[in-house]
Amino acid sequence: MRTVRRLLYHDILGAVVFVALAFLALFFFVDLVDQLGTAMRRGYPTWTAVAISLLEAPGNLYELLPIAVLIGTIFSLARLAQSTQFTILRTSGLGPGRALALLATLGAVFAVATLLVGDYVAPWADQRAQRLLLDTGGARAGTRGGAWLKDRYVHDGQPRSVSVHVQRLRADGELRGVRLFVLDDRQRLVEQVVAESARIDDDAVWHLKDVELRQWPDAAGSDGATPAVTTRRLDTWQWPGTLRADVVKAAVLPPNTMSTAELWAYVRHLRAQAQDVQRYEIQFWKKALYPLACVVMVALALPFAYLHARSGGISAKVFGGVMLGTSFMLLNSVAGHLGTLRDWTPWLAAGLPGIVYLSLSLAAFAWLVRYR
Repeated sequence: MRTVRRLLYHDILGAVVFVALAFLALFFFVDLVDQLGTAMRRGYPTWTAVAISLLEAPGNLYELLPIAVLIGTIFSLARLAQSTQFTILRTSGLGPGRALALLATLGAVFAVATLLVGDYVAPWADQRAQRLLLDTGGARAGTRGGAWLKDRYVHDGQPRSVSVHVQRLRADGELRGVRLFVLDDRQRLVEQVVAESARIDDDAVWHLKDVELRQWPDAAGSDGATPAVTTRRLDTWQWPGTLRADVVKAAVLPPNTMSTAELWAYVRHLRAQAQDVQRYEIQFWKKALYPLACVVMVALALPFAYLHARSGGISAKVFGGVMLGTSFMLLNSVAGHLGTLRDWTPWLAAGLPGIVYLSLSLAAFAWLVRYR
């Protein structure tokens, strides 16, 4: 069985790597053309466009790896079936259960690789790309309109609620265009802070620069008088909030660029502030379950090994695999949007495509084993 495992794994791994490299080369060319056009408009050098395109490759690999696993596995198994090698393996004792277990193990390895690329390699490369853009003409990180966050803390024994707006996040972690609106326990404005930039230390203390601070000292009074507003300009100012850097980063960046840990931290923050978490919780579950798509892909590919060699050539089977993979990705995207609109259970909305396609593949596999 060790020889069988080595044969299957070596053949499938080589095919998956080949398909992944082909896809990466295609997407690198597309990204390079786009970056060269941007470089001409912004005036940064050509080598920067090439470097940025290379740094975008890990993110592309994360998105493409399940499709590459499906196409590579189908190609490998169809080739083995066409050359009757898989038939020989079956007659030598490779039963359906053993074949499914072998491919599921390989799919789990691909799933771990997808998780590592998506949570570590791709974010690191994206940060380097944005820092490179900053050094060569300025780049922006974050959503187009910035992000709003809420926080609660106690100041001099009085509860405070804060609405925080961050315009954008630089690649080096600096926040730009920061505004804070501090309300007392009766929801009256007591402080307004506008800062050009800010950094957050490990204790969640915000260090703001170029600050305009407006205060309403008598806002909590009961005499009905109009509160006196004081305005000060400060070079630096510290705000002892509870918002950590990873939570702010998760709020400012688009959800699909966050790591699983950042999404989970942001979901916990939204729950603590009694805010709507449906969208980000679905995105968290999609991110957490996405690597398991590799297991679904190898399960989808296994029935192709049991098709008769004359049931279409290898190219037809690979084309069928491409259609299957595309439909899976489309359903995965649509299910997330439907889950948000219909308020579905987040883990079910994220895992529904995988459950459907895994069930279909196992049903097709069982039918082929029994009747073909």
